[in-house]
Amino acid sequence: MHDLTLAAARKALRSRSLSSVELTDHFLSAIEKHDGQINAYITVTPEPARKAARAADALLAEGDAPALCGLPLGVKDLFCTSGTKTTAASNILRDFVPPYESTVTSNLLADGAIFLGKTNLDEFAMGSTNMTSAFGPVTNPWRRAGSDAKLVPGGSSGGSAAAVAAGLALGTTGTDTGGSIRQPAAYCGITGVKPTYGRCSRYGTIAFASSLDQAGPMARTLEDCAILLESMAGFDPRDSTSVDRPVPRYEDALERGAKGLRVGIPREYRTDTLPEEIAALWDEGIAWLRDAGAEIVDVSLPHTKYGLPTYYIAALAEASSNLARYDGVRFGARVEADTLDELYEATRHAGFGEEVRRRILMGTYVLSSGYYDAYYLRAQKVRTLIQRDFLSAFETVDVLLTPTAPSAAFAHEERPTDPVQIYLNDIFTVPASMAGVPALSLPAGLDRSGLPLGLQLIGRYFEEETLFAAGRVMEKAAGFTHRPALHAGAVA
Repeated sequence: MHDLTLAAARKALRSRSLSSVELTDHFLSAIEKHDGQINAYITVTPEPARKAARAADALLAEGDAPALCGLPLGVKDLFCTSGTKTTAASNILRDFVPPYESTVTSNLLADGAIFLGKTNLDEFAMGSTNMTSAFGPVTNPWRRAGSDAKLVPGGSSGGSAAAVAAGLALGTTGTDTGGSIRQPAAYCGITGVKPTYGRCSRYGTIAFASSLDQAGPMARTLEDCAILLESMAGFDPRDSTSVDRPVPRYEDALERGAKGLRVGIPREYRTDTLPEEIAALWDEGIAWLRDAGAEIVDVSLPHTKYGLPTYYIAALAEASSNLARYDGVRFGARVEADTLDELYEATRHAGFGEEVRRRILMGTYVLSSGYYDAYYLRAQKVRTLIQRDFLSAFETVDVLLTPTAPSAAFAHEERPTDPVQIYLNDIFTVPASMAGVPALSLPAGLDRSGLPLGLQLIGRYFEEETLFAAGRVMEKAAGFTHRPALHAGAVA
């Protein structure tokens, strides 16, 4: 069962050659045996999962089962799940049990999905290493050839990515603010999709930066991601940023091919510091699409160089505002003190980790009197220019092809001490987030150390179908079937 994709498992369940109880027990057993080495899950829910699996088998036997009936998934611990702890990987929400369900998880449950538990993440989704979690770092199931060094899985959706890569779930939910689905997908050798901003509801998803946060699927293949996204997406009147337009049948777009597509190659992404291995893989991806009948077009995104600083001004300002509610009075675990001011200080110091405190301070600074115009307002103007770059490029091309990350996964002990160096991990993913356009990452090859490298496709607003079609061509050409050393099937 450990080699099943989500699509294959769905087929096996419907043919009754496999039961949901068997499938769910397999993944729960794998989590119990192997997650101690990975720490992909914060909370595991075996009894609710088994109960749901028994109900799914009954529906499957009747022959009228919903789309995801009986399929075990992991849920990033940023989505509120009714009756199950939702921590955002933070001490301040360590014991929070929501009385309501997020729209994304409600949609998945309505389609019959089974939740194995809540996956680990960088605290409040702030990070790109998954080492800022209050519940301990996540370890990438991949290893360098000849080395036992523990590698980061990327972030913030590192637990979700590691769970899929290690065979501890058929698929998972993630959220992407500046690359938090795509970068960990690349580091862990899986596929991740960030849909257009507004495609998936943010209701019930704990906020980091409200104008950037977007839910998306993470799985082994594009087909699996297409299946999940079709369930996750949809209009929600409870979310003012949700867009009311039909959700396509993404699976139908997978085999459209790339013939006639115009593929843009942004010249600004080919920097002098781009590693040769990644540049060579990028060229290989270009060749795959050209061989499939696509036309390759050189394009310019001139404001790309401002993407990262603009993102970290805008996102941190929104984080400062969003996290103000966690004060021990309205929300969050309280630390008692003699005065109200001391209560605030003690609660937020004990509840928030170093990276979250840093981002709140920086965000508060750029919003403060005297600095708002110089930083935040200017960042919003540059963000508009970045968006215009994409709109201009998409007047002549259908998709853009770039690397996903500037390196393969690095070791825990190699994590830079300078936060700015860590932020550079998102240099290729941030611009698409700033513009709100859809993007995906798929595994395309290995580096010389045997670690996965990803390529990124970026598309027009609400044209995820084109991304799936072009991505499927690349997926077939890459033939990426490599599995990590710590995969549950390999070490069982």
